[in-house]
Amino acid sequence: MEISNKGFECIKQYEGLKLKSYPDPATGGMPWTIGCGHTKGVKKGDVITEQQAEAFLHDDLQTIYTTLRQSVKVSLNQRQFDALCSFIFNCGSGNFSGSTLLKKLNQGDYTGAAAEFSRWNKAADKVMHGLDNRRASERQMFLS
Repeated sequence: MEISNKGFECIKQYEGLKLKSYPDPATGGMPWTIGCGHTKGVKKGDVITEQQAEAFLHDDLQTIYTTLRQSVKVSLNQRQFDALCSFIFNCGSGNFSGSTLLKKLNQGDYTGAAAEFSRWNKAADKVMHGLDNRRASERQMFLS
């Protein structure tokens, strides 16, 4: 399974699109980021096109697909898969792999797993309004 167009657009919306590299504000400046949250090989001063940003996002999703194939032991519908792609893109595969969200999901507790999204709304131990919105959107997508 791969992300749908709707899921892809959701990630683009929440990540934003920056065609010039910028320091990641959530981590105090590192790593450098470009496009829709792409960090691999990005340096200060890099500039890309929107098409390159989308290609980077598709490439970045490949590791998320691997994480989902290896970690999730229950069936997912497209909307659940899309929500998890967005969540993992933002929170990281390592965080997802050790999460209560994944544990509940693998126990077949889809409702309990959905309730876990809202717990992931902090950056640097501070509740972030944007993350609240993103998690609510992912939860709604997961439950639809």
